[in-house]
Amino acid sequence: MDEKNKIIPPILIVYASVDGMTKRICHYIQENLIQNNHAVDVVSIDDFNHAIEDYDKIIIASSIRYGKHHPKIITLIEGDAAVLNTKKSAFISVNLVARKPEKRAADTNPYVIKFLKTIAWKPELVGVIAGKLDYPHYGFWDRIMIQLIMWITKGPTDPHTVIEYIDWEQVDKFVKTFSEL
Repeated sequence: MDEKNKIIPPILIVYASVDGMTKRICHYIQENLIQNNHAVDVVSIDDFNHAIEDYDKIIIASSIRYGKHHPKIITLIEGDAAVLNTKKSAFISVNLVARKPEKRAADTNPYVIKFLKTIAWKPELVGVIAGKLDYPHYGFWDRIMIQLIMWITKGPTDPHTVIEYIDWEQVDKFVKTFSEL
């Protein structure tokens, strides 16, 4: 088979998104990869029923709520760590601590540092991407808890605040690096 007709296994992106930003980031990554001639399957963890073994490259992405990544993502990683460690793989954490540029790396973001120490999977690439603060969208208790966390971390606490912190150039760099794995 010549190089032009070579069948390339698709890339799998599995995500958990509470307020939609992780989903949006993953679909943006999908579009970027497709423009670079990759086939990409993107699936929510809630709909996930794929065989990880069928993919050569995998991205797992999760938002953080109250300091923790999504439990279904953790279950997936725990169940498939051995397979994930044989693949070219990446993890993306979407969290508001990453709104601070100095907290956008795997070795500087406290949530990611703690998370990576607790899992057997060792992704080749880790992206730490800031999400969106959207107080009017949150329910009462979420808004109160997030305001408390923001107050502690010296972030905005006004209940009318809506700020998208995503650095799309950072996402583009992540995609480029992942493509080169």
